Order: sequence, then C-alpha cells, then structure tokens
Amino acid sequence: MARRKRIYKKEEKRDSRYDSQLVAHFIAKVMYDGKKSLAERIVYRAIDKLNEKGEAVDPLELLNRAVENAKPRVEVKARRVGGATYPVPLEVSPARSEALALRWIVGFARGRKGMSMYSALANELKDAASNQGNAVRKRDDVHKQAQANRAFAHFRF
Repeated sequence: MARRKRIYKKEEKRDSRYDSQLVAHFIAKVMYDGKKSLAERIVYRAIDKLNEKGEAVDPLELLNRAVENAKPRVEVKARRVGGATYPVPLEVSPARSEALALRWIVGFARGRKGMSMYSALANELKDAASNQGNAVRKRDDVHKQAQANRAFAHFRF
C-alpha cells in the first residue's frame, strides 16, 4: 500500500524571451518570496553577460551545457532495514537531476559574496559549463558517496 498520493505532472511552463522550459525552471529556482519579475531580470542579465564575452556560442547552449555537467546520475538515499539505516545508492530520475543541478548552481551563486546576483550566476554557469566550479564538485561528491556505498545497493527496492 502506497503511503503517498500519486504525483501528477504539471504542465510545462516556458519563459517569455527564449521560449525554453529550462530557463523557466531556472527563473523559478532563482525566485525568492514570489518576486518573479526580479528573478527574470536576474536570469536574463546573467544570460546576457554570458553572451557579451564575444564568444560565438549560443547562451542557451552554454546554459544547457552547464546544467548537463552539474546533473547527478546517482545519489544516496537512506533506507531503514531491520532497525538499521543504510545509505543506498539509487539512480536519479531526469526531472530530479535537473532540479538538483539548478538548485546547486543557484545556491552556490548565492553563496558568492561581494558581487551582484546576476554576475555571480553568470560566473557559476560559466564554471559549470567548463566542467569545473562548485556545482560540478558537488555532483562529484555525490557520485563518490554513492560509489563508496555500493555495497548496500542490494537494499534498493
């Protein structure tokens, strides 16, 4: 018997400028206290800052590459088996891996002090796109933790 209700997928929202679902999710992650127009301004300025460096790369392509590089493929979840809790490595669904990647990118951008949010976000995206930076390091840590606990993989159900 399931303990929770069934989860229904919501309709996919797209942003107004790029007509992209990923950018809409990114805006939602940056949004704080329901201030969506401010979050849109921050994300669009960060994307524009990525574009102004004179590179021929499409800024949405850079955003996609940054999120792809920060996505985890496996994670560790705690499972109770016979009174003991084991860290069990599980594969991550695509929706959750995208949400985790966006959460890590925005969180580490917020942690960068001494600069505006849009420039911190642009720097974090640039780092993640080049396969370095805090979000990619966090993904590697999650993968290492799952690798270290693969002895408990038989507890997955």
